[in-house]
Amino acid sequence: MMDFPIRSSLFDIEEGKQLQALFDAQGLIPVITQDNASLEVLMLGWMSREALEKTIVSGMAHYWSRARQQLWKKGERSGQAQIVNRILIDDDQDCLLLRVTLTKGASCHVGYHSCFFRELNIADSKTDFSLTYLETEKIYDPELAYGFNPHQQTIKTP
Repeated sequence: MMDFPIRSSLFDIEEGKQLQALFDAQGLIPVITQDNASLEVLMLGWMSREALEKTIVSGMAHYWSRARQQLWKKGERSGQAQIVNRILIDDDQDCLLLRVTLTKGASCHVGYHSCFFRELNIADSKTDFSLTYLETEKIYDPELAYGFNPHQQTIKTP
């Protein structure tokens, strides 16, 4: 296991030249994932220290599933993997940004290219909370990829 540097001075965190990532109380850090070529935002995920280590060592994106409480390698079951081109960290080192290349064109576990495939309809600062689809076709069939229908999973609420 990697020994990640310990956070030190505010200057070192905000302007230093060493990773001093801030993991939350659950040991996680948020990760924005972006297409390396188009810069489109593909997903928001979470990484544990182990997920970050595996991502650094392998060059393939790994995440922590808060719903399943387990480490997962993106694309391990679906084949929709993410090759990591760059790992960026924000100014106070509490959020990561991965620039990735998709191996098969999708990032979303329900089959779309991006997890952000819908937009909230807002007119004159009012909404009926309806959504418009930005993507009309799925890249892959999640039921075939996972062997079950992801829509039939139990939803955990706080």
